Amino acid sequence: MSTHTMKAIRLHEFGGPEVLRYEEAPVPEPGPGEVLVRVHAVGINPPDWYAREGMPDVPPELKPPFDLPLIPGTDVSGVVAAVAADVNGFAVGEEVVGLLRFPTTLQGSAYAEYVTAPASDLAHKPAGVDHVHAAGLPMSGLTAWQFLIELGHDHPSPFQAAQHRPMALDGGTTVLINGAAGGVGHLALQLAKWKGAHVIAVASGAHETFLRELGADEFIDYTKDRPEEVARGVDLVLDSVGGPRSRRFLQTLKRGGALYPVYFGDFDDEENAKLGVTVTATQVRSSGAQLAELGRLVEAGTVRVAIDSTFALADARAAHERAAKGHIRGKIVLTVAQNS
Repeated sequence: MSTHTMKAIRLHEFGGPEVLRYEEAPVPEPGPGEVLVRVHAVGINPPDWYAREGMPDVPPELKPPFDLPLIPGTDVSGVVAAVAADVNGFAVGEEVVGLLRFPTTLQGSAYAEYVTAPASDLAHKPAGVDHVHAAGLPMSGLTAWQFLIELGHDHPSPFQAAQHRPMALDGGTTVLINGAAGGVGHLALQLAKWKGAHVIAVASGAHETFLRELGADEFIDYTKDRPEEVARGVDLVLDSVGGPRSRRFLQTLKRGGALYPVYFGDFDDEENAKLGVTVTATQVRSSGAQLAELGRLVEAGTVRVAIDSTFALADARAAHERAAKGHIRGKIVLTVAQNS
């Protein structure tokens, strides 16, 4: 099979969107425990551009191994083309979705016509959901699930010693979601609503109608009001933006509350203890089993994946340029032409 070639996006050097090259590459062969997937759509995520840039801000000891040329991408929806002899549970011709090999490598290699995947990273694609919407689910959906619903693994976080334990959500819980219109945010909003929580969505004003349609009970337009000055008595803040400014949300919490920054920032353990709040984060991990649970919610219409925009695989550069502009509503997805 190694003589077969496919179209893929590869980078031969690190840099801006212009380093993404659409070219011929060898079709990979599935190893033990793996499935070969004929790709129909690819969801794009921040780690795709971190990989493209060579992770310049990450200390060398924290960088996962990666070699050039590199095919980026972790989120895939497609059809099983081959299975290794030891794989049970997937058969040729079945539709699958997955977050591939994360965070153990940044070479998920999904920006291609074919990709190999550990069978344990895959779930059957919900039948009523097309490949584009399915491809938008894996990383963003699993991030929301592992932060809010169930961690599902015991790997230590690279950011802290404390194990992340999601707060139980119910009708008595008020959850504030910052960055609610983005990939993680819009799915987290829906999962919190599924659990019965009262949800305050923070985004720019253009997204208000969209977020209320998804179930937001309250909306704060951060271009008009500072959410940290408006919101009070919150049980849980999921800050999907995170980073250095995440700490400002501490003042919105009641005692016993929690702040979950998706991108970890700078926090002071003493300050947190004095406020009586918990600050924990985790790093999303591949999980076919959890993705299957999410898929059932999408199949039932309880959760929907919103699509910001789609681009052909050959136009991955334009997709990355769209991502860099921000104000994304839902997910950006690459579509892969199926001609044979």
